[in-house]
Amino acid sequence: MPRVLLVELSATIRHIEKNLLIKAGYEVEADLDFNSALRRFVPGSYDGGTFEAVVLGWPGDAVHGADELYTLLEKNTYTSLPLVTLAHESDADLIRRVERRDNSAFLLWEDYQKSTELIAKLLIDANQRKRTEATANSIVQPIRVLFVDDSRTVRVKYQRLLMANGYEAETAATVGEGYEKALDSRFDIAIIDYFMPDATGDVLCQRLRDNATTTGITTAIITGTYLDKAIKQSLEAGAVECMFKNESDDLFLTRIDAMSRHIRAHKSIEKERERLGGILRSVGEGVYGVNSEGYISFVNPACRRILGYAPDERLIGKSALELFHYTDEEGNPIDETKCFLQHTYADGTPLNARETLFWHKSGDSIPVECTVYPLTIKGKREGSVVAFRDISERKLLEEELRWQASHDALTKLYNRRYFEEQLTQEAGRLKRSKETSALLYIDLDRFKYINDTAGHVAGDRLLVEIAQQLKQRLRSTDLLARLGGDEFAVILRNVCKESIHQVADDYREMLDSHMFIYNGKQYKVNGSIGIALIDKDSESASEILANADIACHIAKGEGRNRTHLFIPESDSKKAMDLDLGWSSRLHNALVQDHLVLHYQPIIPVEFISPELMLETEGPIYQRLLSIVPQEQQISELLLRLDDPMWGIVFPGAFLPTAERFNMMDKIDYWVVNAAVKKLALLQQTGYTGMFTINLSGQTITNKQLIEEIETLVVNSSVDSGKVIFEITETSAVSNLVSANELITRLSALGCRFALDDFGSGFSSFSHLKNLPVDFIKIDGLFVRGVATDPSDRAIVHSINDIAHSLGKKTIAEYVEDAAILRFLYESGIDYVQGHFLSPPMDISHFVPQAVQHIPGNKKQLIGKK
Repeated sequence: MPRVLLVELSATIRHIEKNLLIKAGYEVEADLDFNSALRRFVPGSYDGGTFEAVVLGWPGDAVHGADELYTLLEKNTYTSLPLVTLAHESDADLIRRVERRDNSAFLLWEDYQKSTELIAKLLIDANQRKRTEATANSIVQPIRVLFVDDSRTVRVKYQRLLMANGYEAETAATVGEGYEKALDSRFDIAIIDYFMPDATGDVLCQRLRDNATTTGITTAIITGTYLDKAIKQSLEAGAVECMFKNESDDLFLTRIDAMSRHIRAHKSIEKERERLGGILRSVGEGVYGVNSEGYISFVNPACRRILGYAPDERLIGKSALELFHYTDEEGNPIDETKCFLQHTYADGTPLNARETLFWHKSGDSIPVECTVYPLTIKGKREGSVVAFRDISERKLLEEELRWQASHDALTKLYNRRYFEEQLTQEAGRLKRSKETSALLYIDLDRFKYINDTAGHVAGDRLLVEIAQQLKQRLRSTDLLARLGGDEFAVILRNVCKESIHQVADDYREMLDSHMFIYNGKQYKVNGSIGIALIDKDSESASEILANADIACHIAKGEGRNRTHLFIPESDSKKAMDLDLGWSSRLHNALVQDHLVLHYQPIIPVEFISPELMLETEGPIYQRLLSIVPQEQQISELLLRLDDPMWGIVFPGAFLPTAERFNMMDKIDYWVVNAAVKKLALLQQTGYTGMFTINLSGQTITNKQLIEEIETLVVNSSVDSGKVIFEITETSAVSNLVSANELITRLSALGCRFALDDFGSGFSSFSHLKNLPVDFIKIDGLFVRGVATDPSDRAIVHSINDIAHSLGKKTIAEYVEDAAILRFLYESGIDYVQGHFLSPPMDISHFVPQAVQHIPGNKKQLIGKK
């Protein structure tokens, strides 16, 4: 990983550029001023020689140390060091200075995203010059690369790219052909496509590693698709790199060059033992030499450091077996005659990237990856060189990634992906058995109420408690998973049909008896359970899951806190009737005005005092009323259904049905109409705040509805500059042309736009320039974790920086406590929204002039979208 020094005075620009470099695969050290950077390059400094490139943010005015640093980098000692200089304006003197220096480039800050490509190009140019200089001094054989891919177009492209950059390259179209070519000719590197017609790429990696003739070939996998399984198998088979076809050519060449340097370093060790001492001191991996009996002849400092031996501790002449690898992974002593490393020392056979266990002097085991090179000097074998590296962190990461791939982060239960895999296996097993199993689909009945009224922190805690309760009833053969939201599922293996309903009812009674306590308040919890049998007649896992889901819906429809066993002959129609029932209720709600709007304040962070950020309990909105100017306040309109039978119903219960029955356009029109009328009336009383109104994905593509919304805005007396429409990132990216047309037409009237749930999409940043919105609402999934999760903090930082660089304001929702608020304040977020500030409520609670006769202003139970 190339190490880059970044010098930039502006904290914001420094943060943006550093993130860009890190994402491009560089290790970055950042300096806040030029004097500290200058000290890195003074004679005797350790840092000056460890950077492979420098990025300078040139100041607009004269700054002490800047000119001195650039003058130093112009001297012969550092002229080979790649240097990219960024400035806000073109400066003729600076540009001439850059042009005079080799390995240099100039870039305006507005094009800063090109800096990573420039660094990669300069690194390649510098490495090519080094290769040319080395060739002039001594004859060096070029690195030979075998490129294996079933696509002729891909083969031709990479072969030309490699040959144009000084490599000898041959290609093969299949795993079999690649293996034959590797046996027939010498190659240093093999780059192998993972998905091949005759076998996957890891198979070829394994074959090359296992064959003594080809074990010295450094292998790498290249693929167009990221798959954890593929990467894991490739690494286990001996691949040292996993590359992707959508990476830039410069980054591809940088990776190849890094592998080439590694190969040449080890060739140098084989050819010139007399230079070994100097080389070993600079190698970061542990390296030691042994004779054919396995006695140590030399060790490098990294070997001592990794295994816990002092620099002056005598190791020469001692047995590597007795010091480093005397037991197997279970801790059993290894007999000398059965030790694979001891055999390698004796036979002089090479070994490539073999994982094993070494022992620290303290007695702790260390997983390592070791490579053994026979050491031959003037045709005579002088023992072996062993290079190894500590892979403890990699092992922990692999284990963590495997755990994350199959578990839910909140409850620590299995996740939906793993559950569906197990359900598929169970259905397949029962095809060949007379046994019967069952699937329980559990949906909490009171979760949305608790989550919406007490906040997401309370909701999360409830889910964790329920998960622990459910685990207590499991047999060792059963499997429990969280499917998402407040839905859980249990696979009951090999059960009696007659008792299954009672087993499910035991789970339901356990939930019914659980009392959830939060902030001194007690909440009753219960759940509805759907049961689907699994036997030899079950068609598929998806059918089983769908049947259990239908049974759960029927249980809810029968009054909740029920269990229901799916019966194919009658329940399919019942499921349809449930949806149709919702459809009818929604039609009635639109006709009889049973829809209600609640309002949740969105607060500018700049007006929140440090004292309020130290509060342990919210909401704090009442204390903000006198501080935040009304014209700076934004209120998000949130839809509720005031059902005559059930009371207030939150949108998660009825909007999915509205989407399935194509009713969202009617609901959106009702919301916009009610919002515009209310805002117009409030403005007549002197109200200067803003409203944000959510539009669905169906509305974005409905041109007739857009025209109707235009007419509403034009014909009303509302100040359209106070209207902000929200569209989700997913719906905007899915309908990019329609979204742009919607934004253009309503923006022409003075309305503004916010992009909701930003960061949830797969192409967030790439489409941001193409969506002319005014606000970016960061996906609450990331905001909720910023107080504890470094990854969430980094994502929020990046979104905020990019949004600001494009001139957009940022809004963070789901602010549930003071710790989250403090982080957002320090990060420079513009607006915040969440239960710690205020829950959704009737507008009269925070706008005194919102009199009760204004339409859509019914006082109702507060809640959250």
